[in-house]
Amino acid sequence: MNQIDLSVVKALTHSAIATKQRLRIKWIVASELCGSESTNPTISENAWAALNSCDGIVVPGGFGSRGIEGKIAAIKYARESKVPFLGICLGMQASVMEYCRNVLNRPNAHSCEFKEDLEEDEQVVIFMPEGDRERMGGTMRLGIRESILEKDSLAYSMYKEEKIMERHRHRYEINPNLVPELEEAGLKFVGRNTDLSGERMEIIELDAEEHPYFVASQFHPEFTSRPEKPSPLFLGLLQHSKNRQV
Repeated sequence: MNQIDLSVVKALTHSAIATKQRLRIKWIVASELCGSESTNPTISENAWAALNSCDGIVVPGGFGSRGIEGKIAAIKYARESKVPFLGICLGMQASVMEYCRNVLNRPNAHSCEFKEDLEEDEQVVIFMPEGDRERMGGTMRLGIRESILEKDSLAYSMYKEEKIMERHRHRYEINPNLVPELEEAGLKFVGRNTDLSGERMEIIELDAEEHPYFVASQFHPEFTSRPEKPSPLFLGLLQHSKNRQV
């Protein structure tokens, strides 16, 4: 288990304590959810059975293309089955890719990090404009950054603040050119950051009429979660997962 995974477990634990739930985590290998990445049908069936038994789903951050199709499949399941869902960093990027593929009907939509020669309207995730492809060291967007939330959003109701500060760790981000079309199709970009490089997408969600809790963030909310002050996004996930059990 790496540092990010451990932080996710801690954040879930903090929220479970706050909501008075007994937390049971099932680790599912994303590559086992996708037939093209898992050659053993029994393993794939077991992975899907485990996913189907969960009251909430987290797709955390990560690096590399391994398991990306399985992550997208899990997100599609969460969205269509209305299972409470939280995506983090790569999890948010995969969520937007899934929406482009299955709602905007662009089956080749992907991340420029994992696939080259994409058409312009298929480039869902792009390299940060100020990044340096030749010198990767020190070019990651790191540290505390400000995000501004829309006041009528679910995220705002959880944070109870218009301006929030959360930690980042990424080189790729959502292509802002696709945002208007995605929002028109129902995917809301309710948290944004404006800096010298332009507007960045920080939080997505679906309306409550469409899904009880479908939220994803480019930042890592687990890094600021504390036992006495659970991360609002994790707390929301656990609260809605508890409602699902009733």
